[in-house]
Amino acid sequence: VKPIKSGVYQINEALKNDLRQESKMHETNLGGLIADRIATMIPNARAFLADPVVVDELDDIARVSGHPMFERKSIFHALNHKFAGRNYAKSVNQQYEELNLIIAHVGEGGTSVGAHRKGKVVDVNQAYDGEGPFSYSRAGSIPYGDLIDLCYSGKYERAQLRKMLVHEGGLFAHLGTSNINLIEIRIKEGDQKAEFILKAMAYQLSKEIGSMYVALEEPIEAIILSGNIFQSKLFTDEVKKRILKLGNIIISPFVSDMDALADSAMMIMKEEAEILEYK
Repeated sequence: VKPIKSGVYQINEALKNDLRQESKMHETNLGGLIADRIATMIPNARAFLADPVVVDELDDIARVSGHPMFERKSIFHALNHKFAGRNYAKSVNQQYEELNLIIAHVGEGGTSVGAHRKGKVVDVNQAYDGEGPFSYSRAGSIPYGDLIDLCYSGKYERAQLRKMLVHEGGLFAHLGTSNINLIEIRIKEGDQKAEFILKAMAYQLSKEIGSMYVALEEPIEAIILSGNIFQSKLFTDEVKKRILKLGNIIISPFVSDMDALADSAMMIMKEEAEILEYK
């Protein structure tokens, strides 16, 4: 959908129309439509959409790229980031809106690292088809000169290139699988390439965290590492050893999409959050 501010939106016709746009189709588009359909089957039920991936709170300076034709965009795991930030704030008896945090979420597809300043994500890598560290299946930032040459090599169609970089990049491209459990088994069996590539992924994530530390320009309360991959001791240790000097590290080794959605619904039911209108 269109770039919007963080929050919980009641699903209306404008939102449904944008979710149906075939030019921007992604599996996350289905959530709002399914919720709306279910709500019609339950008396007095309402359907909401919370913190979609296009939440945009970027500082203007963070939007600037190296060419005026290309503006940096905010597409990231907003739902997971906001949930992780609120949970940490509760754990230290503070409000999320009072804290400076760096939150890194490694999803099943992409990885996003955000600079959270007093409740707003003022900078974040575009985690879908943009930039940042490579992940399970996304290539992240790559040398664009080589990419331009590849685009004009005549070997690939546009759809093939997108699939290669967005769905079959990252760990999958290097190792033939994005299953972290299988990769760890290979490492235990002596696969040095698998170990090297997993460490390289941790290295890139650490670099992105470092860049967000610089972007905040203010002392931070914590660095939160979120995602199932942090159940991997090897990967987690590789990240921690590089960023330990930056501040307090909090590990949240799970993907909490359902909990985050439920938390957003509870905030509406308890009148702790405003219902926003999508236009």
